[in-house]
Formats: sequence, structure tokens, C-alpha cells
Amino acid sequence: MAKLYFRYGAMNSGKSTALLQTAHNYEERGQRVLLAKPAIDTKGAEHITSRLGVSREVDLLLAVDDDVRRLVADAGASARIACLLIDEAQFLTVEQVDDLLRIAVLDGIPVLAYGIRGDFRTHAFIGSSRLLELAHSLEELKTICRCGRKAVFNARSVGGRFVFDGAQVAIDESDADAVTYESMCAQCYLRESGGLLG
Repeated sequence: MAKLYFRYGAMNSGKSTALLQTAHNYEERGQRVLLAKPAIDTKGAEHITSRLGVSREVDLLLAVDDDVRRLVADAGASARIACLLIDEAQFLTVEQVDDLLRIAVLDGIPVLAYGIRGDFRTHAFIGSSRLLELAHSLEELKTICRCGRKAVFNARSVGGRFVFDGAQVAIDESDADAVTYESMCAQCYLRESGGLLG
């Protein structure tokens, strides 16, 4: 039986790099993979790009109301799909994550979803929460905080200052309000937030 995998980590833990390496490994052995990401992730438009500079066009750009299982079935009509790889899986809906489980279990296609668990306020993303509930396998991809400890939180900075309120998703902002993210350990996060969690 194929499985649903959720590989998660804080920002800059190498999730996109790992996804692209997995795609390469399958294709090197003559296997066909599908790469997908939610359309809400507008950075890189229709590409998955790692911080190492490797980039690849996605096969499926998923809108909020897309039926993922149907799209994968349509894509697999011409040739068998060996694996479905999803980047930025935290932005998926509950229904789309449910489809990922169906694709793995009922359609026999392994699904590897990559994403972050929580937002800059330490709240779970809907897609990540559902993946934590359904995935057969959970794997944490690790990164470090500026202090050298293991990073588990994502802090948002706007115009060079950390913020702890606002919309859950902020990807493309004007240069004057440049939004960046930094992965942090719990101690550094609590120091920057004045002890606030969410």
C-alpha cells in the first residue's frame, strides 16, 4: 500500500531542496513524478525553487477549490504516476489533504507533502494540521536558530521589525513593507515576542 508522508520543518530547513532531490531520484530511475503546490504561494509563480538556486516548474498549481484527486487522475491518464510531490502543503485545504490520503491508499500513488507546521504566531496551518492527523509517516526536517539551537518556530519581520499579529499568510508585499521570515528556537522566539505565543 502506498502511503501519505508529511515532511515538515521551520522556514529554511531545506524542504523544497529535499522535494526536488526526491523528484530527481525517481526520474533518474525512469519513474514519472507530479510536482504540485498551492496557487496561494505566489513566490516563484509556477515553480518550486530551493534556496540553493535549483528550480523546477510545477505540473499542478492547486487553487483552493481544486479536486486534487481528479487532477492527479487526469494527469495520470497518459502514463502511470510513480509519486506525487507537494510543496508548501500547509496552504492546502482539509478536503485537499483528505484527497492526498485517498490518492495514496485508494489509487496506490505515494504522496510526499512538504510544508511548515505553524505560522509566525505559532498557530497551525489548516493543511498542516490535517496532515499531522492523517499522514502515515511524519518526518521533521531540522534547521537551526541564529543562536545555534534547533529552530521550531517561524518569526515574521516587516520592514526589519518582528511582528506577532496580522494575516496568517503574507507572501508578496511591496518593497517598503518587505516581509521576511526567520526560523527560531523557542527561547529566541519568546524573547523577541516578549513572551507572547499566538
